Amino acid sequence: MSIPKFLDYLRIEKKYSPRTIESYSNDLEDFQVYYTSETNSKDLAKAKKLIFRSYLMKLSESGLSERSINRKISSLRSYYKFLLKTTEISQSPLAGFHFLKHTNKVQVPFSEDEMTSLFETEGIFPDSFEGRRDRLVMELFYQTGIRRSELIHLKVSDIDFDQKTIKVIGKGSKMRMLPVGGFLLDAIDNYIVERLNEFPSAGFELFLTSKGKAFYDKFVYNLVNSYLSLISTKEKKSPHMLRHSFATHMLNRGANLNVIKELLGHSSLAATQVYTHSSVDQLKKVFNQAHPRSEKN
Repeated sequence: MSIPKFLDYLRIEKKYSPRTIESYSNDLEDFQVYYTSETNSKDLAKAKKLIFRSYLMKLSESGLSERSINRKISSLRSYYKFLLKTTEISQSPLAGFHFLKHTNKVQVPFSEDEMTSLFETEGIFPDSFEGRRDRLVMELFYQTGIRRSELIHLKVSDIDFDQKTIKVIGKGSKMRMLPVGGFLLDAIDNYIVERLNEFPSAGFELFLTSKGKAFYDKFVYNLVNSYLSLISTKEKKSPHMLRHSFATHMLNRGANLNVIKELLGHSSLAATQVYTHSSVDQLKKVFNQAHPRSEKN
């Protein structure tokens, strides 16, 4: 079976994150189940284009979004490119297979007022170890723009108090150093002391659950969602939206797009430019206030 080899390839050569590899694995497993049920065969290398068309129809009828369906198609394309590369097939059955068209929903970041409300409203964060930990998590997301997986894998040793930086390991195992303000650094220092008192024999991970275990994806998502629900009625309340808000607010306050790109750990400027759309109103406001010809338009 070539799927395990493909997943090894993603992990070792492409250096994809465990979460990304899990998504590929799930997508391929879903197709494997469908393919076997339709053909009584487990050999995906023999799949023909027609089976993908019927699979696409099945996914569409299941109510999956166009984005989710396209992700599954992308996973299958990558898999068959791998089979081409390893000469297990001579032509990809997905050659010329088109993605579904979908409309990108504009992701609305949290406003500065909403973030101020989160951190300055009394009683939002409990006066306990968990409450102070949660506040630090939310501050780190908003002040650094790090990804959920990056926060989960932070270690105590990644904090450099002398240089006032945090070492982050991003996508593709790329390392970057993020600047940290004095206020946040003090909060980290206080948390580490309290963490040591609460869990003297804990591992190296910076953030721990109330049972002393390392953070995991769902835990972090639920933590962030619960606090954002207290200050906003926006539909999306995820760690990614805090990253989105970080970039948008930096841009609104005049930060250079290339600087934001480096802070976010993007490999290209194109990935960062997605955050510029939410700053159009701000740009219009600046233009109308500053440009000598604006009143004549």
